[in-house]
Amino acid sequence: MTETKLSRQTYERLQEELRDLTTRGRIEIAEAIGTARALGDLKENGDYHAARDSQGKMEARIRQIQAILTEAVIVEGDEHSETVTTGSIVHLRYEGDSDSEQYLIGSIEEKRQGVSVVSPNSPLGLAILGKREGQNVEYDSPGGTLRVEIVKIGS
Repeated sequence: MTETKLSRQTYERLQEELRDLTTRGRIEIAEAIGTARALGDLKENGDYHAARDSQGKMEARIRQIQAILTEAVIVEGDEHSETVTTGSIVHLRYEGDSDSEQYLIGSIEEKRQGVSVVSPNSPLGLAILGKREGQNVEYDSPGGTLRVEIVKIGS
């Protein structure tokens, strides 16, 4: 596996979510399954199947969080960095556009309201890491080569 760079805040939020899912979440699901089982015939018991489906989704999320936390590296974003780093918020303007778009460079777990997330390992992420404001960067996308200008680094 590859390391996942997370802010301290996101790391702690994921730890709390994991604690909640492995305690309260598992207890609630077990109770829901028990209640549905008491209704009888499991083959045609919609409540039972829904509870088991919820259990499967919750256990998958637990495994996902555990994997992220196992490989997590906490990074402290520098709001005043002169170059793009993991944790940076960057404003990019695509060639031919007049407006810039705001992106957070990091894990999808870092998602925030109103800011799109770009993985530092994606073609765009790799192209802009270490670059400065005002620089133009090209990267290959599935639709062809794209050119962006780094308008601003920081929120």
